[in-house]
Amino acid sequence: MTKAAAVAIFKDHHMPYIREAYESDGIPDWPARREGWNNFTDALCKEGSITSRQYESWTHPHITDGPYRR
Repeated sequence: MTKAAAVAIFKDHHMPYIREAYESDGIPDWPARREGWNNFTDALCKEGSITSRQYESWTHPHITDGPYRR
């Protein structure tokens, strides 16, 4: 799986739950988004959808970093 594919899946399937659970006030919860991404990629690695090298080298996508992105 490519990182672009993983980001698309995360946006489509995980972000709605994060927004519902942590962003009902309309303010992005950047730590919750980053934790969600970490948990998602950890699960992908454990199930063999991505390699350990991908898991260790992928940075957070912009949707999880917001104002903290360099």
